[in-house]
Amino acid sequence: MKVVKCLAPLFIACFGIFGCIQAVTLEVKKGNSTCIKAELSALLFITYTTSNSTSNVSTSLPDSTSVDAASSSCGADGRQPWLVAVFGSGHALGLSFSTNGSFYSVTSLMLQYNLSDTSLFPQSNRSGVVTVVSASVGIWAPINTTYRCVSPTTIRAGGAAVTFSAMRLEAYMPGNDLSPAESVCVADQITTAAPPTPASTTIPTPPGTPETGVFSVRNSTGTVCLLARMGLQLNVSYVSQAQNKTVQELFNVNPNLTVTSGSCGGTTSTLVLTQQTTMLSFTFSMNATTSKYHLSGINLFANWSDMIVAFSASNASLDYLRSTLGRSYMCNTEQTLLVVPAFSVNTFRLQVQPFGVTTSQFAAAEECQLDQDQMLIPIIVGAALAGLVLIILIAYLIGRKRSHAGYQTI
Repeated sequence: MKVVKCLAPLFIACFGIFGCIQAVTLEVKKGNSTCIKAELSALLFITYTTSNSTSNVSTSLPDSTSVDAASSSCGADGRQPWLVAVFGSGHALGLSFSTNGSFYSVTSLMLQYNLSDTSLFPQSNRSGVVTVVSASVGIWAPINTTYRCVSPTTIRAGGAAVTFSAMRLEAYMPGNDLSPAESVCVADQITTAAPPTPASTTIPTPPGTPETGVFSVRNSTGTVCLLARMGLQLNVSYVSQAQNKTVQELFNVNPNLTVTSGSCGGTTSTLVLTQQTTMLSFTFSMNATTSKYHLSGINLFANWSDMIVAFSASNASLDYLRSTLGRSYMCNTEQTLLVVPAFSVNTFRLQVQPFGVTTSQFAAAEECQLDQDQMLIPIIVGAALAGLVLIILIAYLIGRKRSHAGYQTI
């Protein structure tokens, strides 16, 4: 994996310097209707073992890449839509999709490579097909909108990495062509941002402390499987249409205007909050060996009226809100959860339990360190004051005793 991280940027540079990656167009159809369409370039970087060491190979999707009709589908009978592209001697690249009715997302990336292909994997000490999957993709867009990301985006899975560029993608399509409305990735927003202009004299009014909301997710049997109580404030930097520059804005999530959805699993649970043109999701992961869980991912899609282009950001490598299975996590003190440099989440009066919920109520809480520190402060101050009073009292008694000793009987 260290090799992948070190060498991947070298291959990413190939996009801009040599123009060596070719674009392919892929479509999934049901009858005469297109439900998924992708125009993209992809560079694959794979580490494999030989008899003496490890070796690395990079290859791009060739012009001959085609959609595997048997594995691809528009989704039916509870199955997710899939776009699976096949190329070369037994290699495949697939994307699965899901939607909450307002937004769609790529839920996983699947890469299959055939180590028996000696032209691509010379001297490999293994043979057969290897499959690696990543559930940390970070591609989101509103329904009836095309996701666009010209900038290179690298997704790692196992000992491989897939770097997409010049991507235009849409699932759950209303027609056979990509929608003209586009959701632009953060990387493109940064590179295409307008030049800075003199700062505005208008100072935005802070929105204040957000209202606390109670959110829950139910499983297929209707039982509550995830509970959350918290106030949420989004801190987002974006290019303002009115000011023609990058601005930083605080946005309070209003629980009265929020639609809650999500899912629960044995080791992964998700809470999705949708408020008009804003979608915020939290992914929790549990270690089945240690029975410890934590907040592992946050995704945001926002299309506010002042934005030149819609804002999207995600991070699937977080480590916040750690607790133990069978207990909830609580932190009444304000916390700041940094997701990416342009986006963070401020939480207030937070209590969450993504696993092991029973009787639709929070279990006993494990308190955050911030709350424990807040409790210690008055104790320390009280102890210090008590010590000071004791010192003064002792000094007074000693002084009084000495003053008595100064008198003599005549």
